Amino acid sequence: MIRPFRILLAAIALLATACAAPARALAQEQSSWDGVARVVVIGDLHGDYEKFADMLHAAGLIDARGDWSGGQAHLVQLGDVPDRGPSTRAILDQLMRLERQARRAGGYVHALIGNHEAMNVEGDLRYTTQAEFAAFADRNSARRREAFYQRTLAYLRQNPPAAGLPEFDEAFRAQWDSEHPLGFVEHREAWSPAGAYGGWIATHNAVIRINQTLYMHGGLGPAFLGPDANAMNQAVRAALTGAPNPAFADILTNEQGPLWYRGLALNEEAAEAAHVEALLARHGVARVVVGHTKRAPLVLPRFGGRVILTDIAVPAGHPDPHAFLIEENGVLAAVYRGQHVALGAASQPELCAYLAAIAALDPPGSPTANLSASCAVPAGALN
Repeated sequence: MIRPFRILLAAIALLATACAAPARALAQEQSSWDGVARVVVIGDLHGDYEKFADMLHAAGLIDARGDWSGGQAHLVQLGDVPDRGPSTRAILDQLMRLERQARRAGGYVHALIGNHEAMNVEGDLRYTTQAEFAAFADRNSARRREAFYQRTLAYLRQNPPAAGLPEFDEAFRAQWDSEHPLGFVEHREAWSPAGAYGGWIATHNAVIRINQTLYMHGGLGPAFLGPDANAMNQAVRAALTGAPNPAFADILTNEQGPLWYRGLALNEEAAEAAHVEALLARHGVARVVVGHTKRAPLVLPRFGGRVILTDIAVPAGHPDPHAFLIEENGVLAAVYRGQHVALGAASQPELCAYLAAIAALDPPGSPTANLSASCAVPAGALN
């Protein structure tokens, strides 16, 4: 089981700021929609705002000012906005703004919860970059950090580690400062369950259905075949706000849960096929769309199109194709380098034709050329 390590000092920061604002009431979010004519699906972003903005423009969802122009379309962002890249805050601000604007226009923005959203709320910052902290820094950050440092010392003196207190000398302070750059305190406040971003995320869904498609960040393993979307969403939101449902106590970290499962992306199709069919039948859908696991440098259909992967693997030295998925009036297409490519994948010839059409948009020698030539996708994953 995956158990994110909790950073002690981040927990102290949350305790220090938890009383600053009341926790938001858990929203009973709708989790299914029918009759949606246009759905745009964007996978993992990991702090790349420029990529996100380009995809929104290519999909016709925003205008030159960055405002919603998608009308009644639904945008599904499959989670993992934070970590690894520098512009998480800018993406979240854009999502929050578009969410309001889309509702007014009769559309919808679904910002689903991924494992990295949960990790940031819980204080697991292994993949958080210095630039992400810096985005929260202001002229008062040094003062806030000093106050936090003093609270840290007081906490350690009251709760000494088993190995004894460290020596609070210049070396300790230098190491502490390197681990808590300017903006760290503000980052933890904003990502707390009562914060601007943590509180907002905790009102969202992890699993939704639109028309005949089930969407989530990771997938659902056999252990999560029984619960419906509403039950899982309520459990995720409760866990993020510190009141986990005992029936789903580990839903944020369970390897078979909606934030982490990789079997739909990695398991051999022959071995996973029965589970896929059971999953589709349980939720009454024709397909499942997920992010989370990188398999190929393009939107990748598996299981005859019953599973579609949207987390794009970009090999070193190659440009990101800014690939994403669109459903229009029931017809699926991938957008690759700004071009629409029909996503027929019910048979091997259709998959081969799709791969060939994608490869035709790239220069010779690109990774997609190899995929097209072999009409196969490598089994490895890049996280």
